[in-house]
Amino acid sequence: MKNLKDKKIAVLCGGRSGERDVSLRSGQRVFDSLKKQKFDVVRLDLEDDLISTLKKKKIDLVYIALHGRFGEDGCVQGMLEVAHIPYTGSKVLASALAMNKLAAKRIFDAVGIPTPRFREINAASDIKQEAEKLRRTFPFPLVIKPVSEGSSLGVSIIKENDDLERTLEKTVRDYKDVFIEEFIKGREVTVGIIGREEDRQALPVLELVPRKEFYDFEAKYTSGMTEFILPARLPKALYKKTQATALAAHRALGCYGVSRVDIIVSADHTPYVTEINSSPGMTEHSDLPAEAAHAGISFDELVVKILESAY
Repeated sequence: MKNLKDKKIAVLCGGRSGERDVSLRSGQRVFDSLKKQKFDVVRLDLEDDLISTLKKKKIDLVYIALHGRFGEDGCVQGMLEVAHIPYTGSKVLASALAMNKLAAKRIFDAVGIPTPRFREINAASDIKQEAEKLRRTFPFPLVIKPVSEGSSLGVSIIKENDDLERTLEKTVRDYKDVFIEEFIKGREVTVGIIGREEDRQALPVLELVPRKEFYDFEAKYTSGMTEFILPARLPKALYKKTQATALAAHRALGCYGVSRVDIIVSADHTPYVTEINSSPGMTEHSDLPAEAAHAGISFDELVVKILESAY
């Protein structure tokens, strides 16, 4: 803590992704916490001349509060690596893998971590033909997801055959890189991972009960739209298995310092990992701070613990 108090810190937030507003809220809350704790801190938006700005302001380390593309996908991490400026959270490769849901799922498959069955959609091919292939190989309902978006942006659950082609066409048009995922019916939970190698821990399992059909963007960031159940309503052995699966997924991608692992626990007690967020939200409605609080870790303590991952 003393060494960190000697550093000039920049909280980097905002950016250009669809999660810009959420990132600004995360960044402001982190900035307020660090300021209250007497750190030397400034808040910066992601800009074209980022490195020059950081050097001009004599920044010693960067707290990354960016979400989505250009901030959570390894791009900013790579720039900071080249400039020799320490930063919080996962490094370049792990950030890129976590952001690319297809790449992450292929790794989960390779190392034996359960993940819902999936199929990539060829955006250049005929959508009618793609839809017909899906009808033959995937039962309804099924899930359509963009490959590299966060906060459930662009995610749709398709229940009827007649809706498939229209929704597929729209999602490909809006996001280009898209995949289909098997719909797993079960409890929707999430597990935060914090700490470096020597003190890494899985936080309490948080169960999410959205008022809408699933935990989409609105449900995530609108007060009263989702019920948080802490700890999740899982038998003790399954609870521990879910935490262990989250830790395994974090390690499989090489994540560091902090992540949040999203999981569907099926009726047959299998925790299916759907994705990993390498820069989880830190807003007043975010999952990670709620899990930390249940574990007895205050928001200020959580911020400092993540800050320590820069070294």
